Amino acid sequence: MDIVLQVTDWQFFISATTPNKELTKKPLEMKLAKRLFLTRKSSLPELKFQKHELSTFSGLVVFQKLFSELNLPKRLSGCLPRICETKQHASVSLLFRLLIIHALIGMRKLRDVDLYREDPMVKRALGVKALPSVPTISRLLACCDSQSVSKLRAQSRELVLERLASEKLSTLTLDFDGSVISTSRKAEGVASGFNKKKGMRSYYPLFCTVAQSGQILDLLHRSGNVHDSRGSIGFVKQCVEEVRNLLPGVQLEIRMDSGFFSDAMVECLKELNVLFSISVPFERFCELKGFIEKRRWWSSMGAQRTSSAFEKKWKPKSWKLKSRFLFVRSENPRQTKGALQLDLFEPQDYGYDYKCVITNKECSVKKVVRFLEGRGQQENVFAELKSQGALAYVPCRREPANQCYMLCAIMAHNLSRELQMKTWDRMRGTTEKRSPLWVFEKIQTLRNAFICKAGRFTQPAGKPTLTLNANPLVEQYMKNYLAT
Repeated sequence: MDIVLQVTDWQFFISATTPNKELTKKPLEMKLAKRLFLTRKSSLPELKFQKHELSTFSGLVVFQKLFSELNLPKRLSGCLPRICETKQHASVSLLFRLLIIHALIGMRKLRDVDLYREDPMVKRALGVKALPSVPTISRLLACCDSQSVSKLRAQSRELVLERLASEKLSTLTLDFDGSVISTSRKAEGVASGFNKKKGMRSYYPLFCTVAQSGQILDLLHRSGNVHDSRGSIGFVKQCVEEVRNLLPGVQLEIRMDSGFFSDAMVECLKELNVLFSISVPFERFCELKGFIEKRRWWSSMGAQRTSSAFEKKWKPKSWKLKSRFLFVRSENPRQTKGALQLDLFEPQDYGYDYKCVITNKECSVKKVVRFLEGRGQQENVFAELKSQGALAYVPCRREPANQCYMLCAIMAHNLSRELQMKTWDRMRGTTEKRSPLWVFEKIQTLRNAFICKAGRFTQPAGKPTLTLNANPLVEQYMKNYLAT
């Protein structure tokens, strides 16, 4: 059975044709069938390379439609300096759309463009007759400057917020954290810092992730040797302002780990009038350890009584107002003693692990702790972007070029989530951990399901037609995404 995908003026039709019954033969005798199986099925085929308009990425037809619906070519047209425009490649948005497709199909290095240079579906998705050469792509990337980065960031934010606006969510949860992008390349802005590999050069960008969709709202590019909090206050203010400009009625929640804790950050979040929960490092205030040591009664947080907590309204000496501090302990009989100098700051009780949280949320301690635990979902997004996307690759020496490449990898991730949000209904309600409202497939799963599927282009009666091998599951995926 063959699947025929007809493409005409953004109208997509999938039809199935049944093989001719006359062509089927009766089964032969066992000995003859075995001989034919061994000789015809197991023998090595002869290789021929001919131009037949064959595509390895037939599923890009779905993203071709998505790009058109989002008006992506026009959105990206102004993100490069005009000096980069040439007669051969007049549309400067081609570069960023190519890099987005580059990440969608699982490529990383710029030279990998040569692997799909003649793919007809890639060229159709970009709307060009020929792809630019690798040196041309490198030159266009080298033209990127700080203005290009700013415009591309703005377009990436708008795409995410427009999608969320259409969902009419009452609450939006923003997670802030940094992630190391290591490289062996000598590039602008890289530095040795907080790496698992000692001495490895890296970037350390700060990310803002939307918990309900798993999309990256924005990033702040930084060198690899900076602390989590460097530039975080300005970045948080910018993200909150952008959200409120497009989603004025939404309630904002913010989660952070202990690296972002400071009196300036707490005051900033209070001024922004957002709900927040931040882990507090014990070394910032010695009084925190004293509160735990003096506490005699702890309130149980569960039926199994393995975790307990108490809360206290407290104002550090340098602060203006009191804040809500939550103290939580969890049973851990295998706890090992840390470094000796940490005894001054960390509570030492070899049966429990302790944590401290500052929050302005008025719900129970248990709900606040569960809410803060949900921040771990952001690490899953980072892992997917690095292992299955192009986020972890640094292609150029110039820092603005690397920022643009990183933003294109993020946009590829966001668009894959956008496609699923447009296609599928929400599969879960709001949880205490603020889990995504949709059950998302990872980008590698989408590649295996329908993106990286072979197809052949023909033009019967002048109609562009993409023919795929019959597969009920692939057909279901394609119909669902194209019908939306």
